[in-house]
Amino acid sequence: MSDRSHSLLNIRPNIPKAKITLEMTDEERFQNETLRPIIKFQNPLLLAAFGNYIAKHKNRFHDLVLEKRLEYVENAIQKDIKFRNSLKGMVIGQFTLEEYQKYIQNSSALNKRMMGMVIDRLKDQIQFFEEAILV
Repeated sequence: MSDRSHSLLNIRPNIPKAKITLEMTDEERFQNETLRPIIKFQNPLLLAAFGNYIAKHKNRFHDLVLEKRLEYVENAIQKDIKFRNSLKGMVIGQFTLEEYQKYIQNSSALNKRMMGMVIDRLKDQIQFFEEAILV
């Protein structure tokens, strides 16, 4: 294992809930072994990126009720291709070379899982984006 791979794996958080079983598909295994720890590790950066996205779009987010804010998160990631690609880069940049080799074999399905997880994580922390916190 390269120094880079070893270093990346060592800084990732352990997620005891992310179980690995023999019955799992390769996608589920990749999600639990790779995506979950990386997304958890990158959480502060993902929050900052979405906070910046809100600011760049004239803080319209802050005028919305909770239900619409949750929709806003989803729409921002699904419809703004540049933003989505930026978020994907934050995750993919943390892959080891071995993980990247697995990723490129089924990148479309793994991208869906990855963005779904990022959307869920941002929605679960929606209170972080209250205006008082951002000031």
